[in-house]
Amino acid sequence: MPRAPGTAAAPAALTLLLGLWGIRRENSMWRDEAATWQVAHRSVPEIWHMLDRIDVVHGLYYLFMHGVFAVFGDSLLTLRLPSLLAMTGATALVALLGTRLADRATGLAAGLAFALIPAVQQFAQEGRAYALVAACVALACLLLVAAVDSPDAGRWVAYGAAVLTSALLNWLSLLVLFAHAVTIALARPPRAAVLRWAVASSAAVIGTLPLVLASRSQSGQIAWIPPVSRSTLLGLLLPLLAGALCARLARPRGDRRTPGSAGPSLTAVALPLLALPPLLLLAVSLAHPLYLSRYVLFSYLGLALLIGAACRALAFRLRTPPHRLIGVVTALALVGLLPVELSLRSANGRVDDVLATARNVAAVREAGDVVLYIPAARRDTALVSPAEFTGIRDLVLVRGPLESGTMNGVEGTPEQITAAMLGVHRIVVVSDASAPSALTDRDRAKLRVLRAHFVRCSETEARGRRVTVYQRRRSRSE
Repeated sequence: MPRAPGTAAAPAALTLLLGLWGIRRENSMWRDEAATWQVAHRSVPEIWHMLDRIDVVHGLYYLFMHGVFAVFGDSLLTLRLPSLLAMTGATALVALLGTRLADRATGLAAGLAFALIPAVQQFAQEGRAYALVAACVALACLLLVAAVDSPDAGRWVAYGAAVLTSALLNWLSLLVLFAHAVTIALARPPRAAVLRWAVASSAAVIGTLPLVLASRSQSGQIAWIPPVSRSTLLGLLLPLLAGALCARLARPRGDRRTPGSAGPSLTAVALPLLALPPLLLLAVSLAHPLYLSRYVLFSYLGLALLIGAACRALAFRLRTPPHRLIGVVTALALVGLLPVELSLRSANGRVDDVLATARNVAAVREAGDVVLYIPAARRDTALVSPAEFTGIRDLVLVRGPLESGTMNGVEGTPEQITAAMLGVHRIVVVSDASAPSALTDRDRAKLRVLRAHFVRCSETEARGRRVTVYQRRRSRSE
């Protein structure tokens, strides 16, 4: 495989450049990143204390980011750079995998295609674990192909370690094992290779089992995930159709492997990787809503490989030098996706922005004000930007996040909330811009008192959140 590292350099460089472009996203931070930010600032014992109650599924990532902040300091760049570097590595691995399964042109096209996928660009700029998971899965795929080709037991150990690491970052990545099982079945390697794969896979599953069991006891934190909708199905169907079309176009030149060879073909690796993890997660979600596309972001590795094979086949049919066609297609894709690329890098490219909300609170606060959050999770605004809330008392918080081992602290009972609200004159309320889909008894108590005893004085809405100032109604006796 001559000059394979050189083939990976261009796609990796493209991913890095696209990721650095607008990485601060107009100085914005959305709610999931806010969770990373505040937990990573806790001490290791405080993180362990929280993981015993919530978010254990992200525990390894939080500990990793705690170390990153401790070494490099905290900033939006530091928050997102690990994801960008991981996605850059994933891109290079895709290019290497395409080169190994087919040829250098296929590897180059696959790497460039992966770099340009909008979801890849999105999560390369987010302070969450999904890019790291994609990099680990990409490494596992490359090690799988290499291990099938060679009797070296060390490669199977490395494969198991890569699968285990990805699972400890997000155990739903274990779905990749179903894809790899199909790849193994299609490749028909010697029985020894099959047994070694089974041992490595089982070891990864057993190593992840404590995390799976612990996270099941915290399943309430994903109760907000909506049931499967038409838009969900459409978002899944489009990549599957694109992958199937590329696989059809790539025949018979897309794979360098022949049916009788020991190693898997490109299609045998890519199609199961693209289709099985999201379809299996979708099937589970029909009974228990769990499907979010970011949970199976790594399936785009398969789509990129199929696009690479299709580009190589198209160049052959057009009798055009592959690198020239790949360059033209890449340039056209960059231009065509420009509106999406710009949107992803804007502050409005995410659900909300906790930093903008904190600035809005600072603009309206007055001495003696209290603050109320509807729902309580919007307290992340103050936890990320405490300076903007100087002089404002959190009206209903009875136990802070660190003391309670929670993400956002513990509020009083509905009766305590009602009494506290009736004892103040002016309240700053931080809430979502859209109406909440689910309300707790505490939230209903807050809204009930606001409607009955307060009037709205001002309201500022920006980037998915609303800051409203309420003042106590004058009683008739006054």
